[in-house]
Amino acid sequence: MADSSEGDPPEDWTEAQVSTWLRSIGMKKLNIEKLYKAEVDGQVLLALNEDFLEKKIGMKPGPVHLIIKKRDELLNPHPKCQEKKKNTSNKSKLDQKNSQKSGECLLSESLPAQVKGSDEDEERHKVPEENILNSKDDCKPRPFDQEGIDFIYVKHRVLQPESGAFNLISPCHEFKSLAVAITLDRTRLQAKFAKEVLKFATGCMNTRSNGTIHFGVMDSKEDTGYVHGEIIGIPVKEKDIFVDALDYIERSFTNNKEHVRQCVRPPRFIEVMDRQSSEKKYVIEVDIVPSLTIVKNKVYGVRLPNFKEASNKVEFEKELILRRVGSKTEPVIDKDLSEFYERVKNRDAQREEAERNRVFIATDVCQDLGRKLTMLMTSGKKFIEKDKWFILVTNKMNPEDLCNIDWLVNMKVFCVFDFDPDSKISGLCSRYLQHHSANMHFLQSYRMSGGTSIKELESHLHLFEQTSWIFCNGRTDFKGNETPCDEMTWIKTKMTYLRESVSVICKQILPKGTFQVIFLVTSPVEKPFLHTFYEFFTDMEGHEDIICICESEENFQKWQSFAEGSCGTETVNNSSVVGMKMSHINATLQHVQTVKPRAIKYLPIFVKGTCHLETNLEEQMYSLEILTVNHCDETTENFITEEKENIERQFYRGGRITWLNFWLAEHKYVGEVIERDAYRETSTLLKDVSKHNADQTTVNIINVYHHPGSGGSTVARQVLWNNRKDLRCAVVKPSYPVADVARHAVELREYEEKDPQRCLPVLLLIEDSDKEYLDDLRNELEDAIDARQIHDGTLCFILLSCRRSHNPEKRCKESPLQNVSVTHKLSAEEKRKFAGKRKALEKQYEPQFILTFVLMSEGFTEKYVQKFVEHLLQDIDHQSVVTRLIHYVALLNTYVQNSFISQSHCEALLALTIHLERFRQHEFEKSLSDQAKLVFLHLRDDKTHIESIRIIHPLVAKEILQQLLGPKQTQSSLAMDLLRENVLFEHRFGRDEYLSFLRQLFIRRARISKGDKYDSFFSPLVEHVCENEKSPDKAIELLKEAFECFHRDAFFAQQLARLHYTYEKFEEAKYWAETAATQQPNNSYILDTKGQVYRKWFQAKCKAIDNDNKPKTPQNTADAVETALKALDCFQECERAADADLEHVNSSGYFSEVEVGCSLLKLISSLQIFTNRTSGHAECMKYLLTDYIPKEAEDAWAPFHGHLKKLHKTMQDALEWISEDLSYFQTEIGPDEEETCESPEEKISHPLAWLAKKSSEYGKYFSEAYSAALLQHDQSIPANLTSFQKRMIIYHLGGGNVTSILSKLTDQRDAVCLLEGILSLYPSNPIRARFGQRDIVNYIVTHISLNCLSPQTQKVASLKDLQELCRQIPSDKKKCLPSALFLITLLFWPEDNDTDHEKETKYEIVQSAVEYLEKGYWSKIKDIPRRKRRLYTHFFLGNGNGLDKIVHKRNFDRITKGFSVSERRLKWFSGEAWKMPEIATMLKRVSGWTENGVVYLEGPQKKKFSILPIYVPSVPHSNENITFYLGFTFRGPVACNILKNK
Repeated sequence: MADSSEGDPPEDWTEAQVSTWLRSIGMKKLNIEKLYKAEVDGQVLLALNEDFLEKKIGMKPGPVHLIIKKRDELLNPHPKCQEKKKNTSNKSKLDQKNSQKSGECLLSESLPAQVKGSDEDEERHKVPEENILNSKDDCKPRPFDQEGIDFIYVKHRVLQPESGAFNLISPCHEFKSLAVAITLDRTRLQAKFAKEVLKFATGCMNTRSNGTIHFGVMDSKEDTGYVHGEIIGIPVKEKDIFVDALDYIERSFTNNKEHVRQCVRPPRFIEVMDRQSSEKKYVIEVDIVPSLTIVKNKVYGVRLPNFKEASNKVEFEKELILRRVGSKTEPVIDKDLSEFYERVKNRDAQREEAERNRVFIATDVCQDLGRKLTMLMTSGKKFIEKDKWFILVTNKMNPEDLCNIDWLVNMKVFCVFDFDPDSKISGLCSRYLQHHSANMHFLQSYRMSGGTSIKELESHLHLFEQTSWIFCNGRTDFKGNETPCDEMTWIKTKMTYLRESVSVICKQILPKGTFQVIFLVTSPVEKPFLHTFYEFFTDMEGHEDIICICESEENFQKWQSFAEGSCGTETVNNSSVVGMKMSHINATLQHVQTVKPRAIKYLPIFVKGTCHLETNLEEQMYSLEILTVNHCDETTENFITEEKENIERQFYRGGRITWLNFWLAEHKYVGEVIERDAYRETSTLLKDVSKHNADQTTVNIINVYHHPGSGGSTVARQVLWNNRKDLRCAVVKPSYPVADVARHAVELREYEEKDPQRCLPVLLLIEDSDKEYLDDLRNELEDAIDARQIHDGTLCFILLSCRRSHNPEKRCKESPLQNVSVTHKLSAEEKRKFAGKRKALEKQYEPQFILTFVLMSEGFTEKYVQKFVEHLLQDIDHQSVVTRLIHYVALLNTYVQNSFISQSHCEALLALTIHLERFRQHEFEKSLSDQAKLVFLHLRDDKTHIESIRIIHPLVAKEILQQLLGPKQTQSSLAMDLLRENVLFEHRFGRDEYLSFLRQLFIRRARISKGDKYDSFFSPLVEHVCENEKSPDKAIELLKEAFECFHRDAFFAQQLARLHYTYEKFEEAKYWAETAATQQPNNSYILDTKGQVYRKWFQAKCKAIDNDNKPKTPQNTADAVETALKALDCFQECERAADADLEHVNSSGYFSEVEVGCSLLKLISSLQIFTNRTSGHAECMKYLLTDYIPKEAEDAWAPFHGHLKKLHKTMQDALEWISEDLSYFQTEIGPDEEETCESPEEKISHPLAWLAKKSSEYGKYFSEAYSAALLQHDQSIPANLTSFQKRMIIYHLGGGNVTSILSKLTDQRDAVCLLEGILSLYPSNPIRARFGQRDIVNYIVTHISLNCLSPQTQKVASLKDLQELCRQIPSDKKKCLPSALFLITLLFWPEDNDTDHEKETKYEIVQSAVEYLEKGYWSKIKDIPRRKRRLYTHFFLGNGNGLDKIVHKRNFDRITKGFSVSERRLKWFSGEAWKMPEIATMLKRVSGWTENGVVYLEGPQKKKFSILPIYVPSVPHSNENITFYLGFTFRGPVACNILKNK
């Protein structure tokens, strides 16, 4: 057996353990991978058949046969075991049951008994009888002769062996299967039943012993294949058959019939639970109680009834006097008869003594139930853990108990399994909802479909946010099809759902030790309730975290009889609290809870008072952690006294600050929390922002940039804490969609406020989010505020963004009015504060308990950190597993921001077996070395409360990594060890986070915008291995290993392709790129990488050709040309994939196609056949543009001719696409742009300049170069040039597309001269020349641009001429280019001196164009977030006439020239820039009005002309007359700087 599966039974194996087993039997990697992807775990392995493996998995017959054969060997006993079984077959069945040897042999290789209860597939229940023999649980019999006992038996459990009279009071027992008789007719069955009962009863009465005869329990003497005493049960259709059978008493006894009636109790029917069957079966028991008052001085003879087949009737045997002899009932033989009669008095005396002794048996010693309850609930600690989750399983509750659930309300309830269908109307659920929010679910809600991940299930069910209330047996108030059902129907229909829900909670959502299950038994127990216990017991692998609380002894009996079979009497009694009233439970548990009962929380309100924040409404705003006015006041005094030092110490050791830290300092329980300079600066900015200002934006942002681990989060939270009484404050929890956060933030703002116009601003803290998330949140909040028609100048939200940065000071300088920096470096004032605080702390704590504070007070200087780590690592055991753990954590913490390893993972690595949860933390910490205890910081997840560890500070982690590795070991070898650490990789809990950190370690590139020091091409670890270790091969090996570990993940293959081509290993790069593309054929980023492989390969081949210093011929360049064409094919494939992708915008394919095209043209034009001749360039053009093929190239380039002759067209199309794309949206990539794991290889930082350059380069290759040179020197060009040649010269001069032409307005060197030269290449009468649409557009844009640069020039056509030319644009607007429609809106915008008719006509033309521009915009924009829809405004409507009315945006740059980029953005965003007098001089204000939030233009008479506002929040909410500036975009006209008329 493979190592990974040792110790675990096969049905408990994970997918990874199954994979390990498959490897151990010699299965190929491909088949192992298929089974892993199909999620074949241990339970699925047991159910596999050949049909499934061949048809569903697609495996060949050979491997299928091997798997089935080896699986069967795994389950069936070895021959030795079989022999042993044969040898023991002569022993009694009881001996077999007690003998463990054969059982161990079986169980070591076979299916354990638990499988019977946990598998869903019916076939998997067909366990061989041999297994059943060796895996029985003992159980107790029903309490003897007690009325009203609710008891249950479980099939296959075993009663103690049949017994004789022991002390006359303890009953003797006899077992009968009745298996054959139960199939007989009524008469025969009654005769058989009566015979056995009366025979046993007579024996007991004559012996004066109590007794119970059990029917449906196997006696191995008569029932082969079963253990003696094994409970099987019998089907009972009519109970009266058995009750009436005792009427034989009157016919079987000649005397003392009434005595027998008094001693023989009526039959009792005890239900038998069978987890694999829904058939109802019972054990029938008859108690015999021969009380002395009845039987004294009597001897009873009986004539037993017997059905005679010969006579076909019941006949009575001769009278017998029976007695109990050992475990049998035997007749008294004639020779003993006289003695038997003589000894009657002795037997009576013994009975009398036994009955008398029973009266004096001492009652049970009174238990201290209060202490027992608190110990169970606190796991032996002083308080119920704040962060522990509780799962409640309960049935119907009494109304009086519902008044005493404060203890429950104060706990963190993860979910409730509720068996009360009326709970939502009148039960526990209805009462709980008065205090908390909860989501109503059913068992099937937890069913996971094939592709659902645990994270998706948690998100879908809102687990950890609000209590999940699971109605286990219908819900009467629900209108859907969820009605309550009887027990047997429930087992048939809902049992599977129960198993799945319990399994997913215990095995995949909540790790062992983070939760406790409470069975709250408040009404009679039914089978489904018991099944729930069994599922929890099985999936939690024990009883230690299960508690039963039950007030009624009677209700507890049934529970107890069932539970004892699983975990033993002592365990059940130790973990059950029985007989305590709910009111007493309520009072007792409140003493050990950390918060006061029914604490009231308060929020500040606009009119300076407070309002009550209801907990259930707070929980509905689950994406926010709301900070209340009286936050932490609900904490109990006892908890504060006990824990204040621990809370303070955890913070100064490096833990994140909690609200309780501030509260303790504020109430003088501990010393004050130091206020850094950044706190004062942030408070000042907040104060300035909060001042009332008519120009105030509704949403304001303050950024706190901080060095990692420098206390930025503490500063931000301090700001929130100290403003909680004046503003409504909350922390945005991570990982929630922006829409949810915005909705909850608006609800928080308006909570308990009458007027949305008069609310306090909400201060929201957003930690470690990127700029895109912040922009999205601001947009969502602005939309929400806009929908509520909040007055202009009302501050509604302040977003306090706390982000990592390796250069916070630089960020601060960029925008001092918005940004604050926090660094490791302390100011003089801060040094003084820290020195004083350090002295005070060192008096109270040992230095190791305040490590991070000590390092902080030293400013984290490199020298001090080095010295500290050096001292720390002295005498460390380099071979220990704990040191290996320190290695791994240091590696992750150094390279992956916010990384950690869950404590559950650590325990698995350290191979800890923790038996009792109350000692879990102690055992874990005890297992750590002294060094690990010092540097590991214990964390708890805010949402799930799962515990994890990290090193106290990233700088310490980095230094530990360097010093611990030393000169011998490398980071690459450590990373390889980490990847191969199967215990960590395959561990179940916290797996998603762990694998996410590993992925980031190998794939995530460093980004300055994400707080990193620099931008990297690979992950920093991979770059370290390549550059510092000088070992690209090791980096490749690492990524290959990661590729295999992550199940051949396409993105690891992509990284391998990139790494290989970086080091010019192109064949390998090609293999990995194709591997990635095969797995993700529609991913444009991976197809881009594939293209980059060929692009780099092509560049390398060109370089090699140049280095050869040989003349370039078609023969020696054919290989390079082929590679270039493959690159072009890949980039075109990338373009098609990007166009089809509705969620991402990836233009890299177009940019790369142009780059490769230009390089290929350069290579072709440098060939000897095109350079040696005088007309070489013309010859080259002739080859590329016509059917002509030079003889020298005919054969060598035979496969490429068609492709090369299309090159000019495909390149032109790519350039046009890029131009159009840049025309729509903002063009420069800022420093805050996000890069995802799916990012293009190389970003073009300045696409406008790039496009102008490449367009010119493209034109140069396809035009006569000297012609362009002539133009640039004001000389005329040859008259015989074709229209294509002229177009190419236009391209070369920068007039080939709209974006290149408009770029002349910003890059003004020789722009006027170039534009005039471009115009000279067009016909003198363009209208008669019948231009194509693209030429018309370029011609008009050139005129507009020239007029913007040089309004006095005579070469610019008039507005009317350009309008006339526009009429050649197709009248069918569907056929128009977006740029043509854009020009129509610009040129046909009405002027003041137009007649009304002219205005009306022009408005109609413009409106028609805008309609199609809008449609084109939405097809272009896809489903990408709004932050990426940065619509670019090219021109504004100015105060001039004709073309002078068109003002380009570049004119604004002069006005804001002195500001930084971010300050410039802020001024435009806040509207401050629009107020500058220069703008008013330049632009014309247009009149209009707003109606229901829509802006309309005051213009056309026939119908409304709506204008898109560029900044939605500036639109007045009421219907107002307004003025605004008009901008022109590729979506249509837009309204800027909207102002209400006074």
